Amino acid sequence: MSGLSRIGVIGAGYVGLVTGACLASLGHSVTLRDIDSEKVRMIEAGEPPIHEDGLAELMAEHRERLTATLDLAQMLAASEIVFIAVDTPPTHSGDADLSRVMTVLDEIEAVGGTDDHVLVMKSTVPVGTGERVRMEMDKRGLAHVGYCSNPEFLKEGVAIADFLDPDRVVVGDFRPGDGDRVAALYEPLGTPVLRTSVPTAEMIKYASNAFLATKISFINEIANVCEEVGADVTEVAQGMGLDPRIGPQFLSAGVGFGGSCFPKDVSALKQLAGNSGYHFQLLTSVIEVNELQKRRVIGKLKRHLGPLEGRVVALLGLAFKPGTDDMREASSAVLAGRLLAEGATVRGYDPVAIEAARARLHAVDLYEDAEACVRGADAVVLVTEWPEILALDWARVRSLMRGDVLVDGRNALDPATMVAAGFAYEGIGRVIPS
Repeated sequence: MSGLSRIGVIGAGYVGLVTGACLASLGHSVTLRDIDSEKVRMIEAGEPPIHEDGLAELMAEHRERLTATLDLAQMLAASEIVFIAVDTPPTHSGDADLSRVMTVLDEIEAVGGTDDHVLVMKSTVPVGTGERVRMEMDKRGLAHVGYCSNPEFLKEGVAIADFLDPDRVVVGDFRPGDGDRVAALYEPLGTPVLRTSVPTAEMIKYASNAFLATKISFINEIANVCEEVGADVTEVAQGMGLDPRIGPQFLSAGVGFGGSCFPKDVSALKQLAGNSGYHFQLLTSVIEVNELQKRRVIGKLKRHLGPLEGRVVALLGLAFKPGTDDMREASSAVLAGRLLAEGATVRGYDPVAIEAARARLHAVDLYEDAEACVRGADAVVLVTEWPEILALDWARVRSLMRGDVLVDGRNALDPATMVAAGFAYEGIGRVIPS
C-alpha cells in the first residue's frame, strides 16, 4: 500500500504503546522498543502491560504490524520515522527530567547507521528542548536526521479514541520536509493539522494542560465557597458550562487532579517561567488549590468522626481516574498518607488498579472486593468514580459499615438517595437534603 510508513517508537508506556497500536491500525508497520524485558515479552505475546480500554483488542487485530524489541538497532533498521515516548518525570526542583531523552540520543549515536530518519518527540518536554536536541544531534554527526515536535493529547481511559478521532494534531518542525512526513501519517484521520515551529508546538502542550488544570482548581474553589453560602456547585457548573465561552468540560468539582500529566506539566511550566525570570502566579495558586483540595476531605471526616485515630476509613477507587490502572499522583495516595498520619486504619479497593496500588500504598489494607473493603468501616470515601463502584448497592454498603459517613469525592452519587440509604453524606460543594 502506498503512503504507508515504517514506524519506530522508543518507550512502550501509555503514550508509546497507544501511539504504536493506533498507527498500526492505520496500516503502518510499527516496531516498539523498550528497555523493560517483561514489557517487551508481554507486547510480543499480545498482552498489553497497561490497562487501557480497547487496547488489547486493537493490539490483537493488528498484531502482524506491531512488534516489540529491546534492541534499538533492530528498531532503527525497521523504521524511518521514530517517535520518542519516554518519561520526563519532575525533578526535585520542579523541572522536567530530560535524562531519558538525552539517553536516547546517546544510544542512537552509539548505534549509528541512521539514514533519513525523522525523530518525533511525543514526550512532553519543556519549551526549548527541541532546540537543545537539534543542537546535540548536529554535534553528534546526526545533522541529516530530522526532528519534529508532535505533542500528544491523549486522555487515559479514552486514549485510543483520542488518537484516532483527535480534535487537532500539532506538528512543529525545523525543516518543512520533516514536518510533511509526520503530518502525512495523520491524513487518514481527516483532522486539522496545525503546523508550527518546534518551540510553539512544545508550548501548546504545556499551555493546554495548564489551562485545563486551572479550570479544575477554579471549580474546586467555587465548590468550597458554595459550601459556605449554601449553593450547589453541580448546578453552578451546569449554568457556567452552558456559556459557549466556558464550556462544560473540566468543571467537575472533586478532590483535585492527579495522574501523569497535569501535576507534572503545571509544575514544569511554572518552573520554566521562573527559570526565564517570570513568576507565574496563577499556576502557583492552581497547584496550591489542588493540594489543599485533597486535604479538605480529612476535615470533612473529622467533622463527623472527631479525631481519626483508631478509625477505619475505606477508600473506594485508587487509580487517578476511571479507565486506567495509573496510580501516578493519584488522590488516593495523598488521602491515604494523611489518614495514616492521623492514626486511622486505611483500606482501599479498586476494580483495576489493585496491583499497581500495592507498589505505592504500602500501609493500606487492599481488597479485591468492595463489600469486604467497607465492612466495619467508620467512613467511606469515594475517590475514583468507576462505574463498578457507582453501581454498588449503597444501602447494603451502609448496612455493612460500622459508621455512616460517606464522602463523595467526585460528586458522582445522588445526595438524596445516599441520605435515604442512611448515610451522613458529604459531597464537594453540594447542597445536602435534610
